[in-house]
Amino acid sequence: MKACFMGLGYIGLPTAIIAAKCGIQIIGVDINPKVVEMTNQGKLHIVEPGMQELLQEVISSGQFKASVTPEVSDAYFIVVPTPFKGNHEPDISYVEVATSSVIPFLKEGDLFVIESTSPVGTTDKIAKLIFDLRPELKDKIFIAYCPERVLPGNVVYELVHNDRVIGGMNDDSTDRAIEFYSQFVQGILHRTNCKTAEMCKLTENSSRDVQIAFANELSLICDKAGINVWELINLANKHPRVNILQPGCGVGGHCIAVDPYFITADFPMESKIIATAREINNYKAFWCAEKVQNAMLKFELEYHRKPTIAMMGLAFKPDIDDLREAPAKYITTKVMQSCNNADILIVEPNIQEHNVFKLTDYKKAYAKADIVVFLVAHSVFKSLPYDGRKIILDFCGINKK
Repeated sequence: MKACFMGLGYIGLPTAIIAAKCGIQIIGVDINPKVVEMTNQGKLHIVEPGMQELLQEVISSGQFKASVTPEVSDAYFIVVPTPFKGNHEPDISYVEVATSSVIPFLKEGDLFVIESTSPVGTTDKIAKLIFDLRPELKDKIFIAYCPERVLPGNVVYELVHNDRVIGGMNDDSTDRAIEFYSQFVQGILHRTNCKTAEMCKLTENSSRDVQIAFANELSLICDKAGINVWELINLANKHPRVNILQPGCGVGGHCIAVDPYFITADFPMESKIIATAREINNYKAFWCAEKVQNAMLKFELEYHRKPTIAMMGLAFKPDIDDLREAPAKYITTKVMQSCNNADILIVEPNIQEHNVFKLTDYKKAYAKADIVVFLVAHSVFKSLPYDGRKIILDFCGINKK
């Protein structure tokens, strides 16, 4: 079997590699020529433990190759971003463009699967797009939706072992999609229809967002009440039926910070809790920025000089290089805009360079800083010795103080 993966990003590339490793002939397509070039050289353009070696293996064996254009295949997978337009309205134009590029290659008996996180009803819309242009394929190809469900940093394991939800436009489509995924997924493949599968992905991430919002709201209350939120949550979680998550500086990434809007945009009157959770998590980043700005002002009034500030972390979660929707990036930008010539050192140990921020080594930044702002709980930060002489603003629980 030959499969074509449209999109070689944080999900498309790992999935394509794992499928190739399991004996499926893969053509991976991306509009970025640099990504295609690096991939064909066996160089991973993302940070994901264990994936580099697998990429080199499948490239060397000839099971996998990358291209800027699709090829005739037996199965096609749409794994492209779904950004916003307007006021947090989901934009499925990337899915539509990727689909349009493979429509000329489709033939009777092919499998077509959308993995991109999408609003409810997207699979039906894309099917209509296909059949409007290729009416002879009506009821002749198999169309399904199967959302990804992996944790960055542990993708190699989770792509294989996690359960998957597979929703076809009909039973035959579900069967054919299950047949494909069963070649490399050891987790249980759960059958449903495409709309339920679409909503399932949105529900999973909205649930996480609501739970994080509760923790973040607690952190705001505890700050005002003079209570250590880390200690409080630890004690509350001693209850056998309580499991409160850890607060942070907000919520980022292209899943939890985005997917709830796909529900609130289509069901605004019915999604009150989901919408409020989004507001809380967005506000937490604004609140953190104000905390830093107030600490800078207080330092200047006390010591009659500008402080040196270390902004520790830019990624949306610990130990990855993904900065998409990262609240730490927003906070750092907001602090820089109000810094009034203060010396701001920006740290992100998981990337080599950034086109906006000048990066500093985390040890050097920590040693030099008067004010240390922990934004992301990267593992390397936890090895830094606690220094009571510094002003520590810990928004992610590095010291739990």
